[in-house]
Amino acid sequence: MSYFGAVEGTGFEFVEAEFGACLVGHARVERLWTGARWCEGPAWFGGGRYLVFSDVPNNRMLRYDDCDGRVAVFREPSNHANGNTVDREGRLVTCEHLTRRVTRTEHDGAITVLADRFDGKRFNSPNDVVVKSDGSIWFTDPDYGIDYDYEGARAEGEIGARNVYRIDPATGAAAIAADDFDHPNGLAFSPDERVLYVADSGFSEGAERPRHIRRFDVDAKGKLGKSEVFATCAAGLFDGFRIDRDGRVWTSTGEGIDCYRADGRLIGRVRIPEIVANLAFGGRARNRLFICGTTSLYSLYLKING
Repeated sequence: MSYFGAVEGTGFEFVEAEFGACLVGHARVERLWTGARWCEGPAWFGGGRYLVFSDVPNNRMLRYDDCDGRVAVFREPSNHANGNTVDREGRLVTCEHLTRRVTRTEHDGAITVLADRFDGKRFNSPNDVVVKSDGSIWFTDPDYGIDYDYEGARAEGEIGARNVYRIDPATGAAAIAADDFDHPNGLAFSPDERVLYVADSGFSEGAERPRHIRRFDVDAKGKLGKSEVFATCAAGLFDGFRIDRDGRVWTSTGEGIDCYRADGRLIGRVRIPEIVANLAFGGRARNRLFICGTTSLYSLYLKING
C-alpha cells in the first residue's frame, strides 16, 4: 500500500511490517530547500545543528541550519566536492572531484590534504568517504569527475582502475582495500564495524553492468575478507546510503530510498519525486533522515535512529 504525504510525488511503500515500525505515523517527507543541479554528500554536525551538503555541478557546498531552516553557501568554489563525512574529532572530510583528492577541514578552517595520489599517480575522482572508529578513512574512487566537465574536469585516468582505498590513521598512507569494482560509489560500516557495505554503480555506464551493494567481512585489523552481493537495485542504481543503529540499510535509488534489513531483505520504500543521490541521519536524536534529491534537500522524521 502507499500513503502520500505533503510533498507531491512522495509516499511510503510497505513490503514488510517492520518498515511501519520505523515510521512516525503522521510524519511526512518535507522539502527543505531547492535550487541545486545535483545534491550530494550530506554530513551532519550535531554540535552546531547544521548539515553540510554538496551541489557538485555548481561547484559549491551548502549549509542547512536546523535552528532557523535557512540554507546558505558554505564553500564556493568547492573543487566540485562530492561526498562528505565527519571524523571522530568533528572535522569535515571531503572528496573533491576537480582536485582528485580527499581533504579535511580543520576547526580553524584550514584545509589539509589527506590523499591525492596512489603510487605517485593521481586518483580518478574520489566520490564518497567514511571514517572508522580507529581513525582510518575509507573512500571510493570511480571516474565520474574526469569522464566529462560537468562534475569536474575531463582528464585521463592515471591509475587505470577504480578502487576502494583506506588511509592509515598512523601513517597517513593510502592503500587499496578492494580492487574488483566497476564503479565503487557509496560506502558505510555496520554498527559493529564488522561489515563494510560498498555500492557499485557501473550501471550508469551500461545496462549490463553492476547496480548493487556488496557486503565485505572486516577483520579485527581492518582488512576486508570475503564479499557477497547484498542487494540489487530495481530502479536506477544505488549511490550513497547510511546504516541505522539496528543495522538496516537506507539507500538511495532512482525513485527514492529503499530500506533493507541486515540480512538483505527489502522491507520498504520512501518515494521521492527526484533521483536520490545520498542521505544522512541527523537532528538532535539522529532520528531525522536528510535526503539529497537531484535539485532539492528533503527530510523525514523516523522512529528509529541513525
